[in-house]
Amino acid sequence: SSGGGGKGMRICRTDEQVVEGYRLGRAEARSFFGDDRLLVERYVEDPRHIEIQVLSGRDPDTGALDVLCFAERECSIQRRNQKVLEESPSPMLARETRREMIRQVKSLVREVDYESAGTVEFLVDAEQNFYFLEMNTRLQVE
Repeated sequence: SSGGGGKGMRICRTDEQVVEGYRLGRAEARSFFGDDRLLVERYVEDPRHIEIQVLSGRDPDTGALDVLCFAERECSIQRRNQKVLEESPSPMLARETRREMIRQVKSLVREVDYESAGTVEFLVDAEQNFYFLEMNTRLQVE
């Protein structure tokens, strides 16, 4: 968790690989960074990178938080971790997945009481499961 640059990253598909990867990862982290704590994440096979932009603010009459989500952007075509092409709407998302992603974005914005522009990023797998990556507190324009 103190490192970076892909040091110690491993894909583990069996229990044995998890045990060995954990052991080796801790040793590498201690050697490279002087800290053997690890961050373990789910591996998403052939993910798609989807972003949803949001604007939110208070209704002047009621004080309720209004949340507006824009159509998602497919940002999977990248070179050196930089987006090369963005497509909207994403051709791979099912209508139900899109609806649920927007519902969860709105829920996130309301839960943290966020009032401004932002971009919420997800990874989506082939089965339409989606995983939150991060929220940037700005509209991303690449």
